[in-house]
Amino acid sequence: MEKTKKGFNFWFNLFILFGMATAVIIVNIFKLQDPEVQTVKQIIVALGAVMGVVNTVLSANGNIWTFLFGVIDVSICAFTNLDSGNMGQFLQHAFYFLPMQFVGFWQWRKRGADSKEKVKARRLSKKQWIWVIAAFVAGTALAYGILYWVDLAQFKAGYIQEIEKDKILLDATVVVLNILGQVLMSFAYADQWYLWNLVNVFSIMLWTNRLLSAQANSYTVVMVIKYVFYLLNSINGLRIWLKLAKEGQEEVETSKAGCC
Repeated sequence: MEKTKKGFNFWFNLFILFGMATAVIIVNIFKLQDPEVQTVKQIIVALGAVMGVVNTVLSANGNIWTFLFGVIDVSICAFTNLDSGNMGQFLQHAFYFLPMQFVGFWQWRKRGADSKEKVKARRLSKKQWIWVIAAFVAGTALAYGILYWVDLAQFKAGYIQEIEKDKILLDATVVVLNILGQVLMSFAYADQWYLWNLVNVFSIMLWTNRLLSAQANSYTVVMVIKYVFYLLNSINGLRIWLKLAKEGQEEVETSKAGCC
């Protein structure tokens, strides 16, 4: 039975890696058709995106090497956002997501993860869930206010024709869930995958909304497909991490029983 599960996981991971990498490559092929795109920069972005794919799959499997690929992915994202003048995204990647890769590596090592062993996952308590939900509500309200203010300024300047409140709410939700998910991942909580599943569902909704709008372009449908693969991976990640958390709890209980 265990051998069958390992075989399924291997082929499923291969399917996810191939599917997401293909989606990323196709997106970047479309982008390279734009005469204004800087080819070298776009290739670097594509490399970072592929590193992000590997990072995501390794994370789902509780493999500590996820943080190596995470550092590469986040560093490239920070550089490209700085180069493009997207200071908000640059600051988020450089001063939050990048340091959290090292925090995560340190925390996972403390919880038994190395090149051979998976991390010993844990679960949130009811009190911790209350804090997570409170942070989500407060963070989403704050992010919504900031994004609404940005869109209002663009509307007054004539850069956009209308303020899409539903889109702003989805965008704010995804930003906050990403931040909270990264915290839970870095501290090895299996419950992170509930948040990543929501991130991917809302991301699919965001891109589907764009697909049906006048802003749709040639690679929008590929972004929907990409996040469908991410959703499949996060569902598998939840399955694996719930098992890891259960094994970790059983190990703690056995250790306590042995001490007595």
